[in-house]
Amino acid sequence: MNRTLYFAAMSLLLTACGNTPDYDATGIFEATTVTVSAETSGKILSADIAEGDTVMSGETIAVIDTTILVLQQKQLDSQRLSAESSSPDIAAQAASLRTQIAHQRSECDRLNRLIADGATTRKQVDDAQAHLTMLEGQLSALLSTLGKNRSSISDNAAAILYQARQIEEQIAKSTVTSPLTGTVLTKYAEPGEFATPGRPLCSIADLGNIYLRAYFTASQLADIRLGQEVTVIADFGGDEQYNYPGTITWIAQESEFTPKSIQTKDSRANLVYAVKIAVKNDGRLKLGQYGEVRL
Repeated sequence: MNRTLYFAAMSLLLTACGNTPDYDATGIFEATTVTVSAETSGKILSADIAEGDTVMSGETIAVIDTTILVLQQKQLDSQRLSAESSSPDIAAQAASLRTQIAHQRSECDRLNRLIADGATTRKQVDDAQAHLTMLEGQLSALLSTLGKNRSSISDNAAAILYQARQIEEQIAKSTVTSPLTGTVLTKYAEPGEFATPGRPLCSIADLGNIYLRAYFTASQLADIRLGQEVTVIADFGGDEQYNYPGTITWIAQESEFTPKSIQTKDSRANLVYAVKIAVKNDGRLKLGQYGEVRL
């Protein structure tokens, strides 16, 4: 009986030793995904993309109706031109007073010459000087008023111009373009629907350059480093597997609990460190696909 138990125990031990995984870590293939959203409001006129399409950086993804924005811009342009045309012509409005002042100064000079010869009275000289002072005061007040009016009108025109430029920017943003070259993963909006700022239109990812988010135990950290070349094994089910060269581009600074779908080399490890491994996709790798890593 004891002999039987001994062989049974040895058999289990050998079996366990034979089940040592031939990988150092496992993970899931991911890609950096960009969600492209509307930046203005309006009816979506076109969205000529489909899921799976390849789009180039700068390529038009959707066009949003700008009719209301264009009308607002024209109205603001009209208001600005009207405001600018109402700006006072300071030189023209002050011309009459300047002429009177010039004439009165000549009169004061003439009277000052006459009083030196005793040909006029001091009262006439003082009255003439007082009249000149009054005219100069009137000119100063007029220039101040006209200057304030022009400044107010100029500020109003500048504010209108600022609003017009904001609308011009919104009109430009009504043509939504792709921020990167990649593949359309999900399309969220169709022509005829109404777009609002922040509403997602589609998501795009560069599937040519993806990465495996793998998980290593604390005891393995000493064996990995940034820039390290590793072997990534993609599992296509059954016995179909392909090896890809990979490069470690990121190592988490903090541990996390082992995700349920992830297997580690040490099955007893509860905490793991996420690691990103860049992989060049030959077209076979798919997002969400399972992969293994060998150091």
